[in-house]
Order: sequence, then structure tokens, then C-alpha cells
Amino acid sequence: MSISREPSPALLSNELAWRGLVYQTSDDDVFKNLDAGEVTAYIGFDPTASSLHVGNLVQLIMLRRLQLAGNTPIVLAGGATGMIGDPSGKSSERVLLSTDQIRENVTTIKGQLEEFLDFSPSSSRAILVNNYDWLSKTNILDFLRDVGKYMTVNQMIAKDSVKSRMDSRDQGISYTEFSYMLLQATDFLHLSDNYGCNMQLGASDQWGNITAGLELIRKTRAREVFGMTTPLLLKEDGTKFGKSEAGAIYLDPKKTSQYDFYQFFYRSHDSVVSNYLKFFTFLSQDEILDLEISIRDAPEKREAQRELARLLTRFVHGESGLELAESAANALFSQDITLTSKDVIDVALAGAPTHLIPKSILVSGVSLVELLAESGLTSSRSDARKLVQQGGAYVNNIRCSDVDRVLTEADLLSNGQILLRKGKKDYLVISIIE
Repeated sequence: MSISREPSPALLSNELAWRGLVYQTSDDDVFKNLDAGEVTAYIGFDPTASSLHVGNLVQLIMLRRLQLAGNTPIVLAGGATGMIGDPSGKSSERVLLSTDQIRENVTTIKGQLEEFLDFSPSSSRAILVNNYDWLSKTNILDFLRDVGKYMTVNQMIAKDSVKSRMDSRDQGISYTEFSYMLLQATDFLHLSDNYGCNMQLGASDQWGNITAGLELIRKTRAREVFGMTTPLLLKEDGTKFGKSEAGAIYLDPKKTSQYDFYQFFYRSHDSVVSNYLKFFTFLSQDEILDLEISIRDAPEKREAQRELARLLTRFVHGESGLELAESAANALFSQDITLTSKDVIDVALAGAPTHLIPKSILVSGVSLVELLAESGLTSSRSDARKLVQQGGAYVNNIRCSDVDRVLTEADLLSNGQILLRKGKKDYLVISIIE
């Protein structure tokens, strides 16, 4: 799968620089090697959830950029490290998942990873590995002698990911999470020995883990390897794109519908959409400049947001997913929703707030005013009555100004729900309990 309009950059280092994708590097020689297509780079993804999320896309697309320039990407599913949990960027200890849950998550995430890179036989074909395959076979005594001996506690507590937790008297850090960087360093060493991996990539919060691997390989193999990080991508409110954060946007349509995925990027604030276009897409400098001009001159048209949403939805969910997302967007605020297919309505209403009512209520009929109030769409029946009288109430996107309106089974949409809306943006789904 690929994002549309992918170029093959003449000089990858220049491409990464103008996009602002380089935050830290261990050595400037890394750029010479990237431009020559001589890098085998890996990024790890721990299966602490059953799906990747949009924060992972920056790294996946980074690997795609490297592959297009002739470098070899390695994608690591952290079947072992996912059992421990990376303390980087976390203010408290993670809840450990069961072995069975980790195994299930690895299976689904590996399937997702295979969608974003080219694994077909070629000089730069992508490689997919699971660190459980080697870490689970590592003897604890060998690990302490072969890895622990080369990393001082002084070095480890100086890393930001550890230091920030040790400075917190309330939380601290367990030995389990403290050992995480040694496991990741072991991964880098294993991939270097067995696959010729000479670079690790990650977001900036991974720098401590990456440099631990560099140090271990330098001391045990006297081999030149590199590390590079991208800036930590933040949302408009300054919070991290993360699967454990509230409101995470997943790549799995069962967890985040195609419509909600599309809308997440379409609703991007003007202040961040330019960076998102640089980080997430393969649009050229001129194309992005044109969209930046549209943000400045005609922000109400949201042309940049629309292009961003279209490109990423197509990349993650394919052409059919994009069509479904756009159809759902059109249906949600169109009177045609009563004629819309069940699949489109399901996608459009997947993330909507829901109010449950017994089917028997619809059989006898229920007052619209009463339902608006009981569902919480209005604060009281008097407010509901006023809303209807003023023409601000909609049933299945059809304006209703009749305060005596009664809803029945005839009002059910093709998916067996009723859509109530207050004004332009506030809506709620009425679902039926048999």
C-alpha cells in the first residue's frame, strides 16, 4: 500500500530536513549512508494494544521514505518488550498484559505492519521480525553477563525516560521497566548481528533507548551503527498521539471507523495541519506550499485539511475506505440519510453518543420532546420544547418543528437506529433494546 503521489527523492537527507523530520542523530554520517541507500534501519512497535494508532504512522511512513530511497526497513513487533512496557513518556507504571493478550496483539499488529511497506523480494525489501523469538530464549545469567555488564546504572538513570520517573516520589520506576532499555539494546545488537542493521529510528522520547543500543554495539562489536529520532508529534492541545491516551485514533476500523479517522484529520487546526502534511504525506514542497497559502487566504474552505484527510484515509483504509468515509460524512448531515445504506450509516454513527430505549416504547410511540430531554440532548423538556419550536431539532436530519411529534418504528433507519440532532453539530443516536 502507498500514499498517492509518492516521489523517489533524489536526496533523502534534504527531503527529511525540509519536512522537519530529523530531531536527533548520533552522527551526521547517517545522512551520507541514507542518501546512498546503504542503511538497514529498524523501528519497534510494542503490542500493548490490539491495533497501531496514528502516532505510529510517522515512523511507518519514515520507513517507507527510506525504502523508496533504496534503504532496507526492518519492522519489529515487540512480542517480548510488550510484556515489560516502555517507561518512555509515561508518568506511571504500565499495567502488564497477559501473555495471551500480548500474543493476540502481536498477530493483529503484524498484519497491519505488512500493509504499509513493500515485503516483496527486492534489494530493499522490508523485513518483519518479533523480538520474542530471541529474547524469550535468552538465559538470565547470560543476559546479565553479555548485556548488563556493559551498561552502568549511572548511564541508565541519566536517560530522560528513567530520570523523570526517578524524580517522582509518588511513582518511581520498577526494576521491570528500568530494565526495558537493556532489552531494546539487545534487540539492536541481535538485528545488527543477524540482519546487518546499522540504524535505529524512533520518536524523540526513544533517544535514551536508542543510545543504549549504540553503546552496547560499540562496546561488544566495535561496529559503527547510528541512531536517529523524529520530533514527537503532538496534537493541537500539546498532548501525545498515543494508544493509551484518551481519544486515541486507531488504524483498525473496528476500533476507529473510517469516518472518525477521516474526521480526525479533517478537523485538524490550521496551526498544525502544515506539519501534518509534511510528516504524514509525500506531497511535494510546492504542493504543500499551495495548501499553506489556502490556509492563510481561505481557511474556511479547509482545503489543506481535506487533502490531508483524503490521503491518509486512502493510505490506511484504501480507496473503498475513503469512499465509505466521505459517503458517511455526506450522509450524516444530509436528508438522504433515510435512503442511505446500512454500511454507510454504521460507519457514520460508529462514534456517536448513544441513548438506549426499549423497542416497546417505539411500538406505542414516544414523544420527540420527551426523548430529547431523556437522552440528554437537551437539559429539560422545556428546553426540548423550545428547541423544536425554534426549528433547531432534527430527526434523521429532517428538521422538525412539531412539538407533538411522536417517534415510532417507522422512523428507524436502515441500521435500526434513529439519529437526533440539535442544531448543526450536536447529535445523538437512539438505539433499540429488544
